[in-house]
Amino acid sequence: MASEQSSGAARQWSATGWLFAWTLAWLVSLAVARFGPELVWGENAIAGWIAVGANLAVGVGWIIAFRRYLRSIDELQRKIQQDALGITLGIGWIVGFASFVAADAGLLPGGGLDVAVFTAGLGLVYLLAVGIGMVRYR
Repeated sequence: MASEQSSGAARQWSATGWLFAWTLAWLVSLAVARFGPELVWGENAIAGWIAVGANLAVGVGWIIAFRRYLRSIDELQRKIQQDALGITLGIGWIVGFASFVAADAGLLPGGGLDVAVFTAGLGLVYLLAVGIGMVRYR
């Protein structure tokens, strides 16, 4: 029994570590794709597409790591995470599409939502939703 618990805890720590590593890799690849044209390669379109492709590939790895993480945690934590993901996805869709529509209509000065602000905002929404879930189900 104790061996099963320690094995489960070790599996959860491993999944959490991989999730952290993939999250960090995705953020770095996103920053490279976003700021690379300004700071490194200029107007080289091939370099830009390689950076975007790398960001997409790392994003797939991040999704797989998050799926493994969700499988490694207990049912209550999984419920909290899934609720937080649902809230974050809903807010992301609503705000993102509203921003696209407003930008297309010329209602937003500067062309619309900044990807860095949008990403940081979604991260904050997710963390807030996890925190609320932890308090709600304690």
